[in-house]
Amino acid sequence: MPTARQGVRTAASAPVVILGSGMAGLGAAMRLRNEAVPYLVFDANPYYGGHTASERHEDGFVFDDGPHVSFTRDERIRGLFTQFVEGREHRVPADINNYWRGLWLTHPVQMNLRELPADLVVPILVDFIEARYAQAGPIANYQDWLLAAYGATFARTFPEVYGRKYHTIGAEAMTTDWLGPRMYRPGMDEILRGAFGPQESKHYVTEFRYPDEGGFVSYLSPFAEMVELRLGHKAVGIDPVERQLTFANGHRQTYGELISSIPLPALVPLIAGTPTRVQEASRRLSFSSVVIVNLGIGRDTLSDAHISYFYDEDIVFARLNFPHLLSPGNTPADAGSIQAEVYRSERYKPLTTSPEALIPRVVEDLRRTGVLTPDDTILHSDAHVTRFANVIYDTDREPALAEVQRHLDELGIVPCGRYGDWNHDWTDESFASGERAAERVLARGISVRTGR
Repeated sequence: MPTARQGVRTAASAPVVILGSGMAGLGAAMRLRNEAVPYLVFDANPYYGGHTASERHEDGFVFDDGPHVSFTRDERIRGLFTQFVEGREHRVPADINNYWRGLWLTHPVQMNLRELPADLVVPILVDFIEARYAQAGPIANYQDWLLAAYGATFARTFPEVYGRKYHTIGAEAMTTDWLGPRMYRPGMDEILRGAFGPQESKHYVTEFRYPDEGGFVSYLSPFAEMVELRLGHKAVGIDPVERQLTFANGHRQTYGELISSIPLPALVPLIAGTPTRVQEASRRLSFSSVVIVNLGIGRDTLSDAHISYFYDEDIVFARLNFPHLLSPGNTPADAGSIQAEVYRSERYKPLTTSPEALIPRVVEDLRRTGVLTPDDTILHSDAHVTRFANVIYDTDREPALAEVQRHLDELGIVPCGRYGDWNHDWTDESFASGERAAERVLARGISVRTGR
C-alpha cells in the first residue's frame, strides 16, 4: 500500500486541517494564520476549547472541564493569553494545602513536617537522613525515586498513597519521565528547618492567572472570531493516501497537511490501513479518566486555598479546587464553588458506577473533612466523566509511543498537545506544541501559501 508521501493525491491546494480546538489547536491555528496559510479547524464538540472548555449554568455557576489556571513563566505566551482576554484577568498568589487524617498541612508537606505528629516526624527524619547518605542505587521506577528522595516513611505515607489515587497505579509500576518540577526534593537544611519552624514555601506554581469572566476557555477567545472553525464535526475516518477526512455528519474534507490533537488511542483507529502492530501499540497507551463533581454552595468561605490535595485512601477524591477563588465571575454573589476530582482508568481501575452516583459520596467526604458543614446549602450539583485526563507513565508508554509516532510520521500526520504528544503538558506547553506542529508543516515548504 502506498504511503501518504507516495499517494495519488498531493492536495497541494487543499487547506491544512487541524483536528481539535483546545490549546494545541489554537497554537497551530494562530501560527498558520500569521503565515497566511489556509487552514480549517474541526472539533467533534458543539463548542470550542476541548479539555479547556468551560460551562456557564443557568444558576450562574461557571465550571471548567477540570481545574485550569495559567501559571506560565513564558513571557511571550503569557502576553498572548493576556491579549486574548484584552487584559481582563485575575492574578492571585497561589495558595495550596493538603489534608491528611484530620490535619490541614502546608504545601509541600515535606518542607513542613512540624505540622505532623512527633511520632511520625522522627522516623521521617531518620529515613530522610539515611536516604541522603546511602550509597546511590539504580532508579528503575517512580517508587525508587521516592525512596531515594524522601525515605521510606514519608514516601509510603504521602506521595505513594496520593499517586495511587491520582495515577490509578502504584509507584513501582511508573517511570520517572513525567516528574520535571512536579515533586520538590528539599535539601537537608530545608527539611530540618521545616521540622522545627515555618519557612518559605517551594512550589513550581506561585501565581495563578485566570479570566475575569467566562471561565478558563476565555483564553481561547480567538476561536470565536475564526471563520475557519467547524464545530460538531467528529472525525470517523482518515484516508492518508487520498488525504481525506470523513466526519460523522457525512462531511468529507481533503487536506493538504494534517495536524491532530486527538488523543492517540482515539486517533489511530481512525486511520485506514494502520498495521496491527501500531493498533496494538496505541492500545497500550494508558491514561486516566476523571469524574468531575461540581458543587455550588451558598457560602463563599469554603477554603483559603485554591487547591487542596487529599492523601487519605478512604476519601474518594484526590484533589479539590475552588473556582470562586479564581474569579468572582464564576459564581453568583456570596456563593462558593467546589470541583472534586475522582480518578479512574480503563486499564487499571475502571469506573464501576455512574458519575452522578458519586455526588453523595463526594458530599459525604466533604462534610467528613470539614470543607462543608451540616448547615451548608447545595445550590448546584453535576457530575461528568472526562475520558482522557492524564497520561499514565507506565512501563509500556515509551515503546508504544515510539511505535505510534513512527507510523504517524510516515503518513505525514503531525500530532500535538498533551494527548497528541502523549505527555503531561500544561496549557502553555500545549499551546507551544501546536505552534511547533504548524512549524513542522511550514518547514515542508507546502505550496498552499497565499498572498506571498
